[in-house]
Amino acid sequence: MMPLLRAEEVSLRFGGLQALDRVSFDLYEGEVHSLVGHNGAGKTTFIRVLSGVYTPQEGRILLRVGQELREVRFASPRDAQRHGIETIHQNLALADNLDAVANVFLGRERVRRFSLDEEAMEAEARRVLERVGARLPSLRVPVHRLSGGQRQAVAIARALLFRARILIMDEPTAALGPGETARVKALIRSLREEGLGVILISHDLHDVFDLSDRITVMKGGRVVGTVRAQESSQEEILGMILAGERRG
Repeated sequence: MMPLLRAEEVSLRFGGLQALDRVSFDLYEGEVHSLVGHNGAGKTTFIRVLSGVYTPQEGRILLRVGQELREVRFASPRDAQRHGIETIHQNLALADNLDAVANVFLGRERVRRFSLDEEAMEAEARRVLERVGARLPSLRVPVHRLSGGQRQAVAIARALLFRARILIMDEPTAALGPGETARVKALIRSLREEGLGVILISHDLHDVFDLSDRITVMKGGRVVGTVRAQESSQEEILGMILAGERRG
């Protein structure tokens, strides 16, 4: 089976700092592949490469196009989005004073000849928010009045509206209560069932094991190892995070 995305021997330096050292990683359709490791392990730097913020000095990124893998070099985050990669950061990057419709279309608004097409945007936003099971009091209230889980749903809806094939989620359940965490996790499972590839970054190993098909551990800008979640344990992953090597 051909992956949606493959990173091969990706390296990145900032002056004398080796931020990424020959990182290889792949993601398949309908898979949740988690990245774990301590702060400074290289996870954030790596997803910034995948999302077009940084360009690696060595290695390559390949995306599935039809029945083949093609090398891509992203000029910007918008370029990565055009290739079907959307990133939902921990802060969600929502405009708090705008409503859900405006946030779903932020920077990519529908326009008529002389104005925004508010009616079309509201209809499309409603459709995609219903798709992700969002329960909002109104589409027209400022998002700062929404709960953490509702705000997460708005961010995911924005990604799906523009036909993302790959969704990168950075700490999606951080600071959520148990009920909202359960709803966000159910949403991630539904995205996997729809065939999206999801890259999950989380420090919560319970969530990681509950959601992941595979888990990749990073330390010091390198990949320590990749395991299948069903064949591993929290103890093994913690050992890899701490020791920087896979034992046994």
